[in-house]
Amino acid sequence: MVVAPSLIPAKPGDRIKTDGRDSRKLAELFKAGLLTEVCPPTPEEEAVRDLTRAREDAKRELLSARHRLTKMLLRHGHVYRQGCNWTQRHHGWIKGIRFELRDLQEVLDNYLLAVEQIEERLKHLGARLEEVAQSEPYAERVGWLCCLRGVDTVTAMTILAELHDVSRFQNPRELMSYLGLTPSEHSSGGRTRRGSITKTGNGHVRRVLVEAAWNYRHRPAVSAHLARRRKGQPAEIIAIADRAQQRLHRRYYRMKEAYRKHHNVVTVAVARELTGFIWSILQYEKAA
Repeated sequence: MVVAPSLIPAKPGDRIKTDGRDSRKLAELFKAGLLTEVCPPTPEEEAVRDLTRAREDAKRELLSARHRLTKMLLRHGHVYRQGCNWTQRHHGWIKGIRFELRDLQEVLDNYLLAVEQIEERLKHLGARLEEVAQSEPYAERVGWLCCLRGVDTVTAMTILAELHDVSRFQNPRELMSYLGLTPSEHSSGGRTRRGSITKTGNGHVRRVLVEAAWNYRHRPAVSAHLARRRKGQPAEIIAIADRAQQRLHRRYYRMKEAYRKHHNVVTVAVARELTGFIWSILQYEKAA
């Protein structure tokens, strides 16, 4: 049994530490059920997790590189007004810009090269992640998760690589707490005070779940792309995904319209409930 050292209970005034005292303390806490067990990943699982995090880092670097380039152009009066940024047309517009000063042109070329290099890295990492998603032991579970609205291959692989063993969570609430999606609370006596989410635990999964939760503001529907993802998947999984669409859409608009909550607060609440549906889908593995 591997336990989390940071979650071992400790007395504030205890300033004596020896191997003998630590052994007795661990034995007593284990007998009382006060130790938190963790499941360390295998080298293969850790490698896949690093792959998903490398892609996430590349996305963040691409955003910074694009910001540097567009802000440099903005300082010199070049503003793109012909549609969305970072399309092929936008790339062509940037490449057509020419500065009279050689140093400015050198800066532009350097910034543009950095953007193109990171885009190529991101494309390569994404292709590799797709290959891993189609191999064992991920292919089946990725297919299940992709039945959910707002969950594609990258999101599914991030969830599986970061959690890597959902069976250690006995119920959805434990998984929600692990992801830091439960409200913080400071209550005493007859007074109850709840605050923002705790944001403890795994922030990578929390981020992709919040991004996926934005899709549930739309009315429940099965698009052509979603229908292709669901093709050949178990009927039980599709039924769970359909219930998720109905419930989470109602939840979004109830909080938004009836309770007048801010849309960010509503989206996080939807992400918390989406976590429960993900837990339920991954439990299907036990019955399969």
